[in-house]
Amino acid sequence: MAKRIKIEGYPGVYYRMSDRIGAKGQDRVYYVTFKRDGKLIEAKAGRQHKDQMTPAKANRYRSRLIDGKEQTPQEKREAEKAAKAEKAKRWTVDRLWREYKAGRKPGKSLATDAGRYENYIEPAFAKKEPKDILALDVERLKRQLLIKRSPQTVKHVLNLLTWIVNFGVKQGLCPGLSFHIGKPQVSNTKTEDLSPAQLKRLLTAIAEDTHAQAGNMMLMALYSGMRRGEMFKLQWSHVDFDRGFIRLVDPKGGVDQMIPLNDQASKLLKGIAKTKGSPYVFPGRGGGQRTDINKAVAEIKKKAGLPKDFRALHGLRHVFASQLASSGEVDLYVVQKLLGHKDARMTARYAHLRDTALKRASGLAGDIVDEIAAAVDSDKDKIVNLESQKHKVTPGR
Repeated sequence: MAKRIKIEGYPGVYYRMSDRIGAKGQDRVYYVTFKRDGKLIEAKAGRQHKDQMTPAKANRYRSRLIDGKEQTPQEKREAEKAAKAEKAKRWTVDRLWREYKAGRKPGKSLATDAGRYENYIEPAFAKKEPKDILALDVERLKRQLLIKRSPQTVKHVLNLLTWIVNFGVKQGLCPGLSFHIGKPQVSNTKTEDLSPAQLKRLLTAIAEDTHAQAGNMMLMALYSGMRRGEMFKLQWSHVDFDRGFIRLVDPKGGVDQMIPLNDQASKLLKGIAKTKGSPYVFPGRGGGQRTDINKAVAEIKKKAGLPKDFRALHGLRHVFASQLASSGEVDLYVVQKLLGHKDARMTARYAHLRDTALKRASGLAGDIVDEIAAAVDSDKDKIVNLESQKHKVTPGR
């Protein structure tokens, strides 16, 4: 190591000669020494040419170190190391999201949530731990989103934030929020239905359409109440023609379930030609799982003259449920099971149709009573007439 060279007038400051970096010749490398808590500390102040270091600058640097206004390079490295270690212990929203996402099944639902996270949650909360999030922070995000986004979208975003934090709490990774996230009120009770005339036009349009799958999927929704995604995933192995059931694999509720295969749906499926090499009933390109059919069903809807806001497949699921509820012969609990609703409140939208059926039934009961009353009155009249005949005096006797 090069020899220390002390500098007169600057105690605790010295330099060593060293080869210049990126140039020929020698360079002074300045160092400072001082004591802290009885321990001698040495720190590099900088190079003569590269850092424009001088004895005076080195002396001022030494003073700042002694006063604790600056850290030595070693102290900085140790502080950075400690900060990294502390950061590794911190479960920020972004870190929780990555763990939460890793445990989710890949698919459209996860992709949608990923978009919500990246667009709305990440900019606001990625670097924060849940304990550091304030109720006002969430309220500001909610107000900001409601300016351009629907209440339903905002609710989905806030639900995702809640799920991410709850995941961390359940895994013992972090404390939860200190407040409840208030979600915007969403009116999700729209029930789509078709009149007999509209339904007739739709069936005609389906019969005349040439698309190989669109019409069949619309009929399947009408006959079974299946969701679009459930039909996309439907494989021939899921259909039990002998026992009369369809197994819904990984439906919206998450748990596989069985739904009845009625005669109409069974006849429909039996008339569909299987695609060679594909397990799917309604396959997409290359025999793989279908991901979209919007354009084809929209064409049929247009030909049938259905309302623009009527959703071609989901709307027919509503028609399926409405027909059952309005029949008066099916309990809403049964409708709930057929639709695969986990929450009875989702099925409650059809309650008014059931009430209409009950009113019809009640009216029928009233008609029956009226008929009996009329019959009783008629019998009374007959008895009165008979009695009057008995007491009638014949002239001339």
